[in-house]
Order: sequence, then C-alpha cells, then structure tokens
Amino acid sequence: MDALLLSRIQFGFVVSFHVLFPAFTIGLSSWLTFLEWRWLRTRDPVWRELYFFWMRIFAVSFGMGVVSGIVMSFQFGTNWSALSIAAGNILGPLLSYEVLTAFFLEASFLGVMLFGWGRVSEKLHFLSTFLVALGTVISTFWILSANSWLHTPDGYALIDGVFQPADWMSVIFNPSFPYRLTHMVLAAFITTCFVIGGVAAWYLRRGEHVDGARRMLKLAVAFAAITVPVQIVVGDLHGLNTAEVQPVKLAAMEGHWHESAPGEGVPLVVFAVPDAKAERNDFEFAIPRLGSLILTHSWDGTITPLTAVPRDERPPVAPVFYAFRIMVAIGLAMLALSVVSLWAWRRRWLFESTWLLNAWRLMAPSGFIAVLAGWVVVEMGRQPWVIQGLLRTADAVSNVDRTSVIVSLSAFLLAYAVVFGAGGGYILKMIRKGPQPFDDGPDSDEGERTPARPISAADGPVGDD
Repeated sequence: MDALLLSRIQFGFVVSFHVLFPAFTIGLSSWLTFLEWRWLRTRDPVWRELYFFWMRIFAVSFGMGVVSGIVMSFQFGTNWSALSIAAGNILGPLLSYEVLTAFFLEASFLGVMLFGWGRVSEKLHFLSTFLVALGTVISTFWILSANSWLHTPDGYALIDGVFQPADWMSVIFNPSFPYRLTHMVLAAFITTCFVIGGVAAWYLRRGEHVDGARRMLKLAVAFAAITVPVQIVVGDLHGLNTAEVQPVKLAAMEGHWHESAPGEGVPLVVFAVPDAKAERNDFEFAIPRLGSLILTHSWDGTITPLTAVPRDERPPVAPVFYAFRIMVAIGLAMLALSVVSLWAWRRRWLFESTWLLNAWRLMAPSGFIAVLAGWVVVEMGRQPWVIQGLLRTADAVSNVDRTSVIVSLSAFLLAYAVVFGAGGGYILKMIRKGPQPFDDGPDSDEGERTPARPISAADGPVGDD
C-alpha cells in the first residue's frame, strides 16, 4: 500500500462516486424537458406534478455531482502532478471548454428552471429546462473527449516530455471518442429510465400516485425497448474499436491468454477464474468460436492475446474480466425485462403483474451498477498506462508521501459518507413522499402555473412541501 496504490484507490473511489451523478442527471434533465413539454401540450396537472417531483430530485443530484466533481479535479494537482505537467497543455483546454460551454450554460439557466416557474413566461421556462439538459450532454462531450484522449492519444507532438497539441480536431475526436461518447450517453439515459420505471413500479405496488406511476412505467418500458437494443449495437461497435486501438484491454475483458491455433477461432469465455501468474483460466466454461463471431464478426477471426505483451504491460485481468461480465449480464437483464414488459403492456397486464413490478423495482439501481462496472473495465483495462503506451501510471503520480494520501483518503471517505449519505437519504425521502398535487385556487384557470405553495429562493431548490 504505497503512495501510488493509495492514490489510485483514492482517485478510483472519487471518480466512481462522481460518475453516478452525471449518469443520473444527464438522463433526468432530458426527462424533465419531456415532462414540461407534455404539460404545455396537454395542460394535464399530472404532468406538472411529475415535473416538480423529479425537478427536486434533479436539484439534489446535480448539486452533489458538482461537489464531487470539484473534489475529483483537485487530485490532478495533489496526487497526479506529473500527469498535469506532461499533458496539461491538452487536458487543461479540454476541461476548460467544458466549463465555458457547458457548466456556464447549466448554471445560467438552472436558476430559471428551479425558481422561475410562474415568474417567467412558459416558453422561457421550457427553454431553460431544455438548455440545462443540453448543457449536461455538452459537458459529457468534453469530459469524454479528455478521458478518451488518455486511452487513444492523437493529434499531439511530444516535445521534451511534454504533450503539445498539434491538431485539435484529432485531439478532440480521437479514435475511441465517438464510440465512448455514444455508449456513455446512452448508458446515462438508460440508467435514468430504469430508476423512473423502478419508482413507478414501487408506487403501483403500494397503490399510491397510480395515475402518474402508470404513465412513468409505460414511458420507461417504451424507452427501454428502444434504447437497450441500440446500446447493445453501440457496445458491439465499441468492442470492435477496442480490438483495433486497445487490443490488450479487450484480451483482458475476454480472458484471452494465448494465440488461437489456425482455424480454431476464439472461444467465448462465459465464466472462468483468471490466473495471471500461470497465464491461464481455471474453471473455464467457454463456447468454441463464438468469441470470434462476436469480437471480429468472423467465424475464424482472432484477437491479440494477453501474452503478446510483457507482463508489466498487462492490466489486472480479474477485475476487468469480472466487471465486463457484470455489465453485460445487466444489459441482457435489461433487454429481457423491457421485451417482456412491452409484451405485457400489449396484453394489458403490465400494471397488474406482481412479479413484473417487482422486477422493475429490483432493476431500479441496475444502471448505476452497470456504469460502475463499465468504468472499471475502461480505467483498469488501460493499466499500467495513464496515457496509453506513452506515460505509465507509476510515472504520473505526485511526489507525495504515503501518510498524506492515507489522511486525504480517510477524509474523503468520512466526508462522502456524511454529506452524500444525507443527500442520498433526502432523495429517498422525496421518492417515498412522491409527486404532490397542485392547488390552483378557485380564481385560477387550468393554465396558470402556480403550485400549492410557490417555490421561492428561500425554500432552496429542494424544499419538500
């Protein structure tokens, strides 16, 4: 447990915790845009109640995401200063573009979205909600571009050990970026979709907020039935790209140690216990040739084995191997649930099936688990490099002592447990309470946008009355 390993643990903890919030708020902001659009089109108060319910949850989640993101960025200077020195000329501008184009956009219109209801025109309020949603996607664009460049660096010149931008278009649109961006945005939308469906199923099982819950569940089923198959296709394309630009990572994902014999193809390893020391898989269950078909779209295709590179250039196989299977298993479970739910909807027993509603409740956090598993695959699969093939993680760490990292890691663990535990508990409290009805009053028409108690800045963004 030296300073390097502790710094990696700390960064892994902080980034894994942080990614949960963007994975939720990216999809949730688009969901809010849809809800307000439905309210403006129909004037049905149920859509308005759902909007305010999810807006309060969004406000808490967005705030926690901002705080955790700020903490994460500090570590580039405290724990990874060598990386900042070597690649700051590229990573710095990319992260600055995220602030200038996305964060300012979100911050400018978030206040209007949270506190402008009834105080600005309907069109301006809807535009604000839409721009907040757009800002989350733009933010994802720049963050994924910077992260993808670490995996597949392009458009740079290496001068005296420092990476200088030579072609910004190649830097931004590096070889893995389009696939990783699409995969992550879809993952965020699907994560939110299953949270909405799980919350709706919970209300239906309890017989509460039935009208709104039925609408949420139907929309979740329809959205999942479309996006989960698309995500599987995107994941396949991402896998083909990984085979081309990061073949050793793919070998770790598949537990593929040795070159296949001519004409034998690559088996699909369903389960195994990877043994890095012996360079083999124990207790392996594999399907012959199916790996070739999936990974190369050819019956006899081959991929680069782990033994093609020295031991000190291989990632830790077991975490990558298992995390990839967790992600795939959750994706297949999502596909099965969405297909069965779509069939039940057509047969008119979607809302009456106890086991189906319980399945949606059980799958509510599945998107978060899949996202975390995916990040383990992505980041641990890159090791031992922080910039693929160019800068090792061991050479990127700051000259910081072990005790300092232990203190900071302990502080992060304690602070996150208290602050974000309270925030998460408050979100669960709001979910238990559910959407609240509005009282327009005897002198108000249906189109007037006045909640039962107007939201004001004094309430804060998450007042639960």
